[in-house]
Amino acid sequence: MSLPSLLAVFAHPDDESLSAGGVLARHAAAGARTAVVTATWAAGTGRAAELAEALRILGAGKPRLLGYADARVPQSAPGCQRLCDAPLDEAVRRLVAHIREFRPDIMVTHDAYGGLPGHPDHVHTHRVTMLAAQAAGLGQLSPDAGAPWQPCALYLATHPHSAVPTLRDVIGARKAVYSVPDEQVTATVDVGPWMRQKIAAVLAHRSEVERGASWSAPTRRPHVCRPTPGRRNLPGRHPPDGFVCVPTYRRPAGSGSGSPWAAF
Repeated sequence: MSLPSLLAVFAHPDDESLSAGGVLARHAAAGARTAVVTATWAAGTGRAAELAEALRILGAGKPRLLGYADARVPQSAPGCQRLCDAPLDEAVRRLVAHIREFRPDIMVTHDAYGGLPGHPDHVHTHRVTMLAAQAAGLGQLSPDAGAPWQPCALYLATHPHSAVPTLRDVIGARKAVYSVPDEQVTATVDVGPWMRQKIAAVLAHRSEVERGASWSAPTRRPHVCRPTPGRRNLPGRHPPDGFVCVPTYRRPAGSGSGSPWAAF
């Protein structure tokens, strides 16, 4: 059975590889359409070039950049606003345009914590994506951004409490690490066969690896996401570790893709 088309939205170059690299590679290997929108850094910068190589490795197409500056690196998008300072409606409209152009069945982004470190760009990308995923299906919002399209589901990448002790051995001690109760983890996707691609994509972000920002050994990093109360788990095709996901949005039956993942 074919997998649904997947659009990942993350804050910085390398977030897509660390947080969803295995899932992107798995979808691409199955013939599914995959793409990544990155909220910060501009075309022509070194990290944008590294992103292009990572996406090539993952089979996720060419970079799609919202063009905002990293909160901590003004030179990431010279002359542009920081993501966190940009008008919210403007950032949402930019992402809506990508959603309507790519027309994904499912989306994935940071959780409300912004992942383990709680980076402000991660948190804000979560907010923008949550709004854009809904707004994309409403024709009277951003009518100049393309024909309406409602993704089936939006998934949030996170980490269960039980994973934190092991992950600390890799990422080191932090003042705060954000994770969720294990019981909120409800489904998994095994990305083991695609770990070599995932690691290669992480290492393609050479500038981050060299400065120690990316994890040096991401071989057991789980891809997970938080559940939305009242939604049913994806049907049984999930080995015991990897990517945990629960639908947030869904299209009415018969209104979109025929993928089995489109009916929850």
